[in-house]
Amino acid sequence: MTRLPAQLVIGAALSTLLLAAALLSFVWTPYDVTVLNISAKLTPPSADHLLGTDHFGRDLLSMLMEGGRISIAVAVLAVGIGMGVGVPLGLMAAANRGGWLDEVIMRGNDLIFAFPSLVIAILITATFGPSATNAIIAIGIFNIPVFARVARGGALTIWTREFIMAARVAGKSRTRISVEHILPNIANLLIVQGTIQFSLGILAEAGLSYVGLGAQPPTPSWGRMLADAQTMIYTTPRLAIAPGLAIVAMVLGLNLIGDGLRDLLDPRIRRARE
Repeated sequence: MTRLPAQLVIGAALSTLLLAAALLSFVWTPYDVTVLNISAKLTPPSADHLLGTDHFGRDLLSMLMEGGRISIAVAVLAVGIGMGVGVPLGLMAAANRGGWLDEVIMRGNDLIFAFPSLVIAILITATFGPSATNAIIAIGIFNIPVFARVARGGALTIWTREFIMAARVAGKSRTRISVEHILPNIANLLIVQGTIQFSLGILAEAGLSYVGLGAQPPTPSWGRMLADAQTMIYTTPRLAIAPGLAIVAMVLGLNLIGDGLRDLLDPRIRRARE
């Protein structure tokens, strides 16, 4: 029986806890975050407010739960865009290695990589307006070349295998071979890369929201909570510590999951561990 890597278990526990809290916010939160209660502003942690309240009197725990929902949703959809577009592009490039299509796809990837991801995201959201939707598009665009490169690199090693040659002799098209034979054999690479990009998506969303280009008030997000707390970092540090720890825990958990999946799915590492 294969023993699960410790980092996979720890990462899954951290991520599952935060994900469960975010999902729970769809049906229940301790308080309504859209209701302001100035008379209860900056209330310290108590039985009524486990993490206290912010400068508008909103319950901090409820803000974290709903903020996590937005941050996680943006990251998931952005990774979905990157994977949904980048993987087919990478497979097409590998199937036409050395051809004009391969050259066009890879030079397009180089063009996107020539600019820092945050700069591209700021440019897009500043041009089309700040919103969670535009943040998803901006982060998703940068994820496309990442998945394209991973898919192409993994696919190129598979195209030289004997069973691929047998499939070509049998008359299968390059597209059919890519879908039926290449994609299943690089799925582990894509899954591991997906967890890494998911964690980077959380950070990117937090960064965009921090500078006011992500989710807009009254919709909470972890990055927006950090931005709102920056002027009170010395007087009420818990307002910044709570969302900061949530971001750190989620990113750490996802990175641990990625490391654990790599160890679990890579046969060389698995044999060495056994």
